[in-house]
Amino acid sequence: MLILASQSPRRRELLARAGLSFEVRPPHIEEVRRAGESAESYVVRLARGKALAAAAAASDWVVGADTTVVVDEAILEKPRSDDDAVRMLRLLSGRWHEVLTGVCLRRGGETWAACESTRVHFLSMSDSEIAAYVATGEPADKAGAYAIQGIASRYIDRVEGCYLNVVGLPVSRLWRLLKDAGYSPALG
Repeated sequence: MLILASQSPRRRELLARAGLSFEVRPPHIEEVRRAGESAESYVVRLARGKALAAAAAASDWVVGADTTVVVDEAILEKPRSDDDAVRMLRLLSGRWHEVLTGVCLRRGGETWAACESTRVHFLSMSDSEIAAYVATGEPADKAGAYAIQGIASRYIDRVEGCYLNVVGLPVSRLWRLLKDAGYSPALG
């Protein structure tokens, strides 16, 4: 059985669209960056922690993932408030940033992990555009305070790398991990 160790509706939707049957078992782990920890190490550590914390039988395949946004070496996670979302969007406006997703696969005592990186460019946003976007509520639970697949798509003019990574799960990277680990489901 494939288990998604995440409560993200976007990750559920992406796995379902990829034709994978799975069960959702979100674990509860503390998501705090360690002093001096790089963004890449951080998301991979959290992905691994989620995969290890989810209840599963030894024969189950468990997927953990964590996504963050990086601009000027600052890590932008989910905004804590509307004001925090405004701050983040001002940082992203008119600039390139990087979206990192750590993915970890666990089966029994073995783990396989990777980090996917995608560069994204935002058009310049006025303060009124930022305020209007934040007022939609869309930024509330998104790393970097935006959803590329939603209203924010109007402000994103370039993507270099895996688009689905920006949505929240690099499906092709996960698929490679699954295949390398010996997973072979039927398409259905």
